[in-house]
Amino acid sequence: MSKPHDASAALAALNALASDALDRARAAGADAADALAVESRARSATVRNGAVEEVNSAEGTDVSLRVFVGDRSAAVSVGPGADLAAAAERAVAMAKAAPPDPTVRLARDTEYAHVVDAGALDLADGTAVSADELTERAHALETAMNRVPGVTNSGGASASAVEAFRVLATSEGFCGGYGGTRHSHGVTAVAGEGTRMERDSWYSSERHLEDLEDTAAVGRIAAERTVRRLGAEQLTTRTAPIVFDHRAASGFVGHLLGAINGSAVSRRASIMAGRRGERVYPAGIDVVCDPTVPRGAASRPFDGEGLASAPLTLVRDGVLQAYLLDIATAARLGETSNGRAARGGANPSPASTNVAVAGGTGDLAALMAELGSGMLVTDLIGMGANIVSGNYSRGAAGFWFEAGEIVHPVAEVTIAGDLAQMFARARFADDAPGLYAVDAPAVAIEGMTIGGK
Repeated sequence: MSKPHDASAALAALNALASDALDRARAAGADAADALAVESRARSATVRNGAVEEVNSAEGTDVSLRVFVGDRSAAVSVGPGADLAAAAERAVAMAKAAPPDPTVRLARDTEYAHVVDAGALDLADGTAVSADELTERAHALETAMNRVPGVTNSGGASASAVEAFRVLATSEGFCGGYGGTRHSHGVTAVAGEGTRMERDSWYSSERHLEDLEDTAAVGRIAAERTVRRLGAEQLTTRTAPIVFDHRAASGFVGHLLGAINGSAVSRRASIMAGRRGERVYPAGIDVVCDPTVPRGAASRPFDGEGLASAPLTLVRDGVLQAYLLDIATAARLGETSNGRAARGGANPSPASTNVAVAGGTGDLAALMAELGSGMLVTDLIGMGANIVSGNYSRGAAGFWFEAGEIVHPVAEVTIAGDLAQMFARARFADDAPGLYAVDAPAVAIEGMTIGGK
């Protein structure tokens, strides 16, 4: 193990940096401002067929400064060693030239998180991993993968570790910070030869190193997922049920999250605009967005604008309860923010955190048995889900099943439908695996168009 950052010292330095940026903004003529200072350290190693392909290490400190001049605002992001005074002057000049928008503002004193307890979320494990240890894990992934008969090549194995600290400070008096770690490793396996090759992958990613799925399991799962795809056939075009496995189901639920994002809803650019209070999922289904899950992938003590983190029910008993809102999108809808602002760069925008789906029954196998025949979708290709029109058409691969049992692998097909109808017809299982920030169980949808030969 290498030596981790001193968290207290890192946060103190970022606090001073953010405060300096605010002082520079005031001196440049800003009426108000906020500053996000982030320090990160990342290491990764990649191997392919037993040879080390790449070892990377990156460290950096960045500041994002947002300034307000009346109802006008602008933002800049600068890297280490930048001239903060010049950046603040540039931001103020940009704000003066920007169109007024009274919906974009800082949080008020009563809206801020007044208690920031990052420790309760357990987001950092205090472990820094060396490049040698990462390389060793990557080699172990390939070794486990190659033990599975049928694997013919490696698409690469990698391991990484990230440690990051962030401080958000505003001219209204808010200042909060926290740190977090992220450990991950994964591998891609190749099976078959020539034009009949298949590939698939598996990975594990956790806040704490001790929670990672071990390399033997990750390598084996990647290999088994790949080998079982050998001999894939293209289906004839038909209408049939589909079942999304957990990885695909996470993306399916993600389409709803995109459609209820305040940015799209406030522009009426979503099929979910104006549908709050209406049934969007089947009765009994709940969807909760919770940034307070200990060790959660998207947990945080406050949002990107300094508002306190709290669970939010998005769907209750199938009925849409809330949109994902930051201060600006909430104002455009005549509402108040529900603390869903994300801040990856200069400007905040709404985003989900840890999302869990509950209320379904059975598991993936039970869904397949219930449907009898259909397609189990394990991989999706492309971005063909349009939240404005509702059109859904994506490339897919997986398996055809009969009498609830897999018959043969399937590739080079498209699945198509209408998103709103897909949401309404979705039959959710109760087997969410806890692997992703959007933790979804398997999902079955009848009446889908499968396009093939």
